[in-house]
Amino acid sequence: MSAQGPVFSRRGGMVAVVSAATAVLASTGTGATAQPATDRTRGRDALQADVDAIRATGATGVLAEVQGPRGRLVARAGAADLTGERPVPWNAYYRIGSDTKTFTATVVLQLAGEGRLGLNDTVDRWLPGLVHGHGNDGRRITLTNLLRQTSGLNDYVAVAGGGDDFTPEGYLKGRFRVTSPRQQVAAAVSRPPLWLPDAADPAREQRWGYSNTNYVLLGLVIEKVTGHPWAQEIHERVIAPLGLRHTLVPGTSAYVPQPTATAYTQFPGGTRLTDTSLATGGGADGGIISTPHDLAVFLRALLGGRLLHRAQLAAMKRTVAAPDWIQAEGVRYGLGIAWRPGSGGPRGGGSGGDGPGGDGSVGRGDTGVWFHGGTHLGVVSESGVTADGSRAATAAIFTLRTDERGDTQAKAALRLVDRALRR
Repeated sequence: MSAQGPVFSRRGGMVAVVSAATAVLASTGTGATAQPATDRTRGRDALQADVDAIRATGATGVLAEVQGPRGRLVARAGAADLTGERPVPWNAYYRIGSDTKTFTATVVLQLAGEGRLGLNDTVDRWLPGLVHGHGNDGRRITLTNLLRQTSGLNDYVAVAGGGDDFTPEGYLKGRFRVTSPRQQVAAAVSRPPLWLPDAADPAREQRWGYSNTNYVLLGLVIEKVTGHPWAQEIHERVIAPLGLRHTLVPGTSAYVPQPTATAYTQFPGGTRLTDTSLATGGGADGGIISTPHDLAVFLRALLGGRLLHRAQLAAMKRTVAAPDWIQAEGVRYGLGIAWRPGSGGPRGGGSGGDGPGGDGSVGRGDTGVWFHGGTHLGVVSESGVTADGSRAATAAIFTLRTDERGDTQAKAALRLVDRALRR
């Protein structure tokens, strides 16, 4: 598994293989010009090859989309379930897991841009007394620490989830179980923190540790500041303005809308794939359902400057090193979004300060990938976007593996994103 934990993190049976690609190159704006047929064919074939490579690692079904200034390409491989009778549906819904965090961070930064909160506000300023006990101290943790994963708070997923829970039997017992955000925070603060941010300047803390608790707290802050549910703010500030008609916050529902594919999990110590399509869990840290198309539209709008003012987007891109990120090396984490070197590594940049650009930020001159990614039971979401938002790639993988093939699957998904953003 990855640095993010077993459910919302980054982290057999025979299945008839159904592979197909689309030659669709849909115009994404007025004045867009068609690519030459040879470029279109090469792009389509390359995307299909990368999707097939993910499928070959043991995934039951894969769906991917690439969007750019001149249109989009989509590809799929595998089947909607173990019967192999139907291909993965085009534009299938899936739980995007920790990709939700980028949506949550966007709303927090919008509120900062409106002057309704400050990124250096402490957790205790908005949620007095909630983070306390066992050495935890909400007076020493700022919203920047939550956004950048430098708070030192324990991950409630790791605290609450024992080994017996992450089994086929544990899944069946808990798939409809609902815990509130405050219960999740209570679980996290039942143990001493990994560290407390520097009292003199907590927002500048460099120690990094992935914790879903950080984003649970941010969801509560959004509700305290606005007086509205977190889901309402996500809808009105992001989903509706961008016309994301296939993106939703399901709340406590365990169901994913149709069309979708069966989400399978290979639990630790076993080889059998378990249907884990029904599952509750996740709010501001990992609760959104979307499609590859909608997620790509969101990422392009975000990095293209349509959702945040320049100052807030620049703040989002100020990063710290994330050395525990398992699937990729050189990852740096900003405010709800991460950066990693592309296959060619960063151009220029430098190693001074606290980031590739010397000040913790990564700019247009870098060949790296902005991304987050996430997992939910039975689904892996992988994505990436260029620094200017001109291109985005998204992939939904309907199999969560915990064996060595999970690492191979993750590497194949990263290759898909890298190649798609270079084309």
